[in-house]
Amino acid sequence: MDFALFAIFLAACGAAAATGSIFPPGEWYRSLKKPDWTPPNWLFPVAWTALYILIAFAAARLAVLPGSSYALAFWALQIALNTLWTPVFFGARRLRTGMIVIAALWLTVLALIVTAFGLDWVAGLVLVPYLIWLSFAAALNFWLWRNNPAPQGRTGPEDVA
Repeated sequence: MDFALFAIFLAACGAAAATGSIFPPGEWYRSLKKPDWTPPNWLFPVAWTALYILIAFAAARLAVLPGSSYALAFWALQIALNTLWTPVFFGARRLRTGMIVIAALWLTVLALIVTAFGLDWVAGLVLVPYLIWLSFAAALNFWLWRNNPAPQGRTGPEDVA
């Protein structure tokens, strides 16, 4: 594996992760009605750190392979959507729009996994936990959207159940 490539992809993941510092969950998120199966807050940065390492590892493996253009395009799209979700959900407090973003992210990661498996089974395999985590995160996003009123100051139909 090319460690310089890994570092570049990991830096892209770090940029996505930085949105969590820029748009922290804060009091608004703590005040939301949540399902009993909501994980503890400490789990989110631990899970994302592990996932970002795996995501960068998969990208570094794929980048050196001939015919990886679609896999890398899906990788670029997933990191863009990944980066977008936090400001939409926590920054703008748009639960429905967050659901749309995470659904698009889920589909993109699925496409990335399918293309990755066609090139390198290890890269495809290490991306599977990401899709599992996104499935859980999407279910949580959906539950929060359906069971919480629109945020203060939002009166339009955008996030009303």
